[in-house]
Amino acid sequence: MEGPSIEDCLKLLKGERDEQRLAGLLLATKFCKNDDFDSILRVYSALGNTFLDRLLRTGMGKGSSTEKRQDNQDAYLQLSVTILAAFCRVSSIASSDDMVNKIPLILETLSKELGQPLVEECFEFLYLVSTAHSNGVEIFYKSGGMTVLASHMPNLPDGSHTLELAIKLLQLTMSQLSLDTIIKEYCSELSSMVTVLAKQFALSHNALKFEALHLLSMILHSIYAAPVHETLRAMSNKSWTAYVRVGVVAVLQNRVAPNQRLEALILAESLMCIAGEGWLIEQTNLPGTPESIPADRCTLLVLETSRVEIAVLLNDLAYLKYEKSKEALDAENVILKQRNLGIAFSLVEKIIKLISSVAEDEGNIISEKMFTKIINGLNETIGVILEYLRDAKDHGQHKGDDLLASVRIVGSYLAETPTACNDKVMELLGYMVSVQGEDEQSPFSSVCFLLPMLCQITMEVNGCQLIVSSGAYKAVVECLIKLLSEDTGTMEDNGPIFLACDTILNLLLKRDQIRVHLDDSYLIRLLGVMSSWAEDAVDWSCTMMASSICALILDSTSETVLQSNPHFNRDNLISLCQLIRRSLTTFGKYTESEADLHQIVVSGYSRWADRYPHIKAAVEGK
Repeated sequence: MEGPSIEDCLKLLKGERDEQRLAGLLLATKFCKNDDFDSILRVYSALGNTFLDRLLRTGMGKGSSTEKRQDNQDAYLQLSVTILAAFCRVSSIASSDDMVNKIPLILETLSKELGQPLVEECFEFLYLVSTAHSNGVEIFYKSGGMTVLASHMPNLPDGSHTLELAIKLLQLTMSQLSLDTIIKEYCSELSSMVTVLAKQFALSHNALKFEALHLLSMILHSIYAAPVHETLRAMSNKSWTAYVRVGVVAVLQNRVAPNQRLEALILAESLMCIAGEGWLIEQTNLPGTPESIPADRCTLLVLETSRVEIAVLLNDLAYLKYEKSKEALDAENVILKQRNLGIAFSLVEKIIKLISSVAEDEGNIISEKMFTKIINGLNETIGVILEYLRDAKDHGQHKGDDLLASVRIVGSYLAETPTACNDKVMELLGYMVSVQGEDEQSPFSSVCFLLPMLCQITMEVNGCQLIVSSGAYKAVVECLIKLLSEDTGTMEDNGPIFLACDTILNLLLKRDQIRVHLDDSYLIRLLGVMSSWAEDAVDWSCTMMASSICALILDSTSETVLQSNPHFNRDNLISLCQLIRRSLTTFGKYTESEADLHQIVVSGYSRWADRYPHIKAAVEGK
């Protein structure tokens, strides 16, 4: 004997009594299959929204309170949610106002203790309606959808369809609403979801892996992500960072789409911003993942992938900027490539910092063989970047954020290995200190990036000859003048000032050996600014550094020359007199490390005192 037909089902659904309609709904669950849209539409049309809404509310405990209905409450809830999820597989139903108005009710349902099948159907309904209705995402969000996602996602089975639906809901929400707003209103919830996404990124072997990757890179790399970063740093359980490392390694060591590879690099860069460069080489055994990844594998994969990206992007940018016709130039394409280049540069810079700290610790975290491989790779990439800068120089280009970023990474590497790529650096040093960012009016940033390297190379005569012959010393003087003029007086900000001072000091001490003329007009300008700066200095080391540089500058000029210079006025002379007097007459105030600076001032004064009657009078109290 044949079972009930859909016609029987429709007849019951159109019945006058609730018992008939309930019986019809139970039958409807057999006909409302995933792809049988025709049957679903017929069932929905026969039933209408009123009874279904009443059934859902009764199942939630909002309807009639008769004892019989209370006994069947769970069954009513299960039946109504199952039918709703089935109905919404038809987009014309899912996009209706009747369905979108039920989003708050389904979210409220999820706040109760439910079985896994019912949770899945609730999430299916939410996803289908939020996708189909123009206001679906907004209503989902305003009804507390983010809180519901955050409370359920950590408890959903790894790789389950329910978790996949939850992740799709999150992705849909983030694609339609401002991430700035979401982070401001749901920072804690979003941070909790990040830890779930990290685990799925590591454990999944299907499309869910790349959906998790996309969301993680979008959240953590956002310009608004600072509060999320802080929340994640404060978490006691750091296993999520290890899951991200497993996922990044899996993506980078396999053949994936270019955009997925780039997102993996973006995610790696974000993790190092949150957890530090040491994240690359941490080793943590995690349940469900392969055995502990060798400490150097993630580092090498990130470096090699970044190196390839840098080589390709620099080549593309050079073509777009110097070979493609201006009329055909796609400005948005250039900006996108520059942005991607910035990610790869940042990663390489962080790896430079990492290997520097590993070398200082003298540990065996990275094998000698791998260490050599990393250094060789860095040398090659810095060489490629220098070639890009040479190309820009040949085309008369001095301005651009890509050029500034190139100088920055070269400066970072040369700070650790000043002799690397020596010939190219010698050729391009004068150009590099002339590079400006897109919105800069001077090459101040470029010089600051190069100061650690310049300070080191000027410890040798050859280095001093290089920065004088290239004219780079003028840029250093200009940079130091700007630094001193803008100094806030806090020792934390004085790093660049002392690097620039040490560079100038090294140069002046070797002035006789380099036998190259220095432009005194630059040094006289520095003399005036430096003496005024030292007047307000609270730290004695600043006073001694300033007085020693001033003493060496005074070797090559006279008071008469100073007074005739438009960049040196009477106030400067008064400040200079007080500075020299203070540094010569205050004994026992300087430390052992400042004794050499004090000796420079003493020796200088003995050589030129007679040429500066005002300074001599101030020192000798006349």
